[in-house]
Amino acid sequence: MQEVRIRDEYIKLEQAMKLAGAVSMGSEAKMVIQAGKVLVNSEVELRRGKKLRNGDIFTYENNDYRIIGA
Repeated sequence: MQEVRIRDEYIKLEQAMKLAGAVSMGSEAKMVIQAGKVLVNSEVELRRGKKLRNGDIFTYENNDYRIIGA
């Protein structure tokens, strides 16, 4: 599991995917999120603006990413 460190209270899913290197561009994140290919805490998430906080986990292409907050 990869860790995604953030400085603020939360990060939006789309931004977290880019920060983690799971996608290269925001447009790619938007497409895969809207296609239902991303899980947040083991549930399909269709909102790219979903706020992720410390301890949340998102999954994309069988890779898990844990948010580590400030």
